[in-house]
Amino acid sequence: MLGFLAIDKPFGLTSHDCVSRLRKVYGIRRIGHGGTLDPAVTGVLPIAIGKATRFLSFLPSTKRYEGTIQLGLRTATDDLEGEVLSKEKWPQLTREIICNYLNEFKGNLKQRPPNFSSVHIDGERAHRKARRGEIFDLPSKQVTIHDIELLKWDISSGQIDLHVHCSSGTYIRALARDIGNKIGCGGCLAKLRRTEALGFNINQVIPLPKSEECIKGKRPPLISPLEVLTDFSTIKLSKEEESFWSKGQSLTINEARFKLNSIKKKKNIREEYILVLDCECELMGLGEWNSQLLKLQPKIVINAAG
Repeated sequence: MLGFLAIDKPFGLTSHDCVSRLRKVYGIRRIGHGGTLDPAVTGVLPIAIGKATRFLSFLPSTKRYEGTIQLGLRTATDDLEGEVLSKEKWPQLTREIICNYLNEFKGNLKQRPPNFSSVHIDGERAHRKARRGEIFDLPSKQVTIHDIELLKWDISSGQIDLHVHCSSGTYIRALARDIGNKIGCGGCLAKLRRTEALGFNINQVIPLPKSEECIKGKRPPLISPLEVLTDFSTIKLSKEEESFWSKGQSLTINEARFKLNSIKKKKNIREEYILVLDCECELMGLGEWNSQLLKLQPKIVINAAG
């Protein structure tokens, strides 16, 4: 079994809950997700089924969110789920001033993850230490906010609706906290929905299947990795090359063949890797391309021969 799904993660479930459900639906243990979502967050949760799990790290890493910041409220978890630490009145700001504050967070910045997070500290998840009341400081890490856009500013409720395009590893809860602190009244995340992750967008999602949908005809069809891994060129192998590839052996691609575009070039291509297809255009794996030596070294081999 090999393919992807894009699940619309429901409110209240963890990403692991979704994986556990899908293991029952598909009757397979080897299932992984791309990018953990907090239980209160909904939206795009990419799922890899079977051998597709090996391709998760090669998918686009940026993500998009639509969320709401509640100004004037600081909490232990940086969202509405945690203990309230302080309440303040928010300033009566104009939309233009709010935009100016948001623009300060565009680009590369250092971000301190929430204490209630899955970050490891001394070999343990930070949220476990936080629940025990331990005092600790998480180190800041580099993240990138590619774009941040104001969607709505409700001055009466103190809520900011925004769209965020960011790098993997960005905590939107921490962003809400930091924006509130920058404004001066504090803030936390009130609501969040992920609209894009690992190349999947909100228009591609399906509801999380029910556990009883184990009958083969009811299982949602999988998305081929070839429809997802669009940042890579492809090469079609001969029968002889297929045999070498299946045994994990590197292939030499001569210059004449390269120039004939057997290796198909695409826009915004990642040239360091190439998708390898058999003579019937079925995916055989992913190869690391050495343009100097014209060598294709196996990185992922599907159905490797003994």
